[in-house]
Amino acid sequence: MKRSLLTVLITLTTIGVANASIETRDWHTTASAKAQQFVKENIAIDFYASPHKTGWDNNVEVANYIDLAASRGISGASVTLAAPHTPTWDKFVQEHKTWTAAVESANTPVRMVNTPEDFALAHKNGEYAVQWASQTTMMLEGDVSRVKQVAEMGVKTMQLTYNETELTGVGVISFINGDKGGLTDFGKQVIDEMVKYGITVDMSHTANQTTMDMMNYMEKNHPGVPPIFSHSPVASTYGCEPHETLTETQKRMAQNGWQKGHPNYRLAACYRLLSDEQVKKVASMGGVVAITGAEFMLDGIWPEDITPKQYAEMIHGAVKVAGIDHVGIGTDDMMTTSKVVPFVKANADKYADGGYMVNAFNLGATGCAELSKHLAAVTDELWALGYSNDDLRKLYGGNLLRVYKQTWK
Repeated sequence: MKRSLLTVLITLTTIGVANASIETRDWHTTASAKAQQFVKENIAIDFYASPHKTGWDNNVEVANYIDLAASRGISGASVTLAAPHTPTWDKFVQEHKTWTAAVESANTPVRMVNTPEDFALAHKNGEYAVQWASQTTMMLEGDVSRVKQVAEMGVKTMQLTYNETELTGVGVISFINGDKGGLTDFGKQVIDEMVKYGITVDMSHTANQTTMDMMNYMEKNHPGVPPIFSHSPVASTYGCEPHETLTETQKRMAQNGWQKGHPNYRLAACYRLLSDEQVKKVASMGGVVAITGAEFMLDGIWPEDITPKQYAEMIHGAVKVAGIDHVGIGTDDMMTTSKVVPFVKANADKYADGGYMVNAFNLGATGCAELSKHLAAVTDELWALGYSNDDLRKLYGGNLLRVYKQTWK
């Protein structure tokens, strides 16, 4: 598919907005012309977080982000509406209004995603596709009937938990602090309603036991309905420990004689990363693991800014475990960490990870591989690793679209 003349006009209007995410180095011009063209000619779907007042303050920041992405061939993104900043229904509704106004301020025409086909239509018409996502169920406030309303508001994927324990189950940070629980009865009811109303079940930020409970429940009660991990790297790529409590990590450090300053010293395990068991399980159900380039998750690997080669290696590591048909991309870009770090410190109860995340930022973790600045160069790196064009089409959007066609109604 070729972009229309409208894309050319959009490109001309977006010159000078290369700092859409100020901390992320722009690798686009280092990519080959062939790779840049490949990205423009094929569907590429991102995932980013950036709540209002955390990743951005003014509509123009979102507009610049979208305009740059569209000018370089990014077809659209799954955009986070709900997270810890929206713990109530009223706050969620307000965030929906705020984000809607922000995306509509872009110079690029925006297509709100209701069906999987909307990504292809946006790509064909020179539009940017916006798919709403929720990273929590807190805004339901214990009322399972609100899942239908969430679906009616256009949310297409939803996590049951965000880091901490919610009414639906246990999140990863609650787990590392010792909560060994899993999926609750209310969580099962929420899954039932999500399947009924066509919202893809997302398991990022969720504790290992909860994810396994979720997948076992879905296999039994909703066979043929695959879940996803929308933005989660794979631990075996780095040989790190994904499922340790803070106490267990401290004990491991002591047993090995590693103290602060030692290259292997850790404040916590790489709790946001997935074990091979989780990856193979979701793949067996037909689901997808979308790989993020967020540096702070990488268990002590803090480059000044993640490179296209490093991001390609993360994708490759996931493919070796899940297979080419079960991996996608989801950068989890936060637009700017300058707002994220104060937010994390102000919400310490939701990020009670022994200081792991803030320490990562202090050590140099910055951008999250903003897709418009990385994907063309990542394409060159994946070609060098032996990936075919058909492989890349699956990774960049095809695999997720297959799941969406199976789960959306």
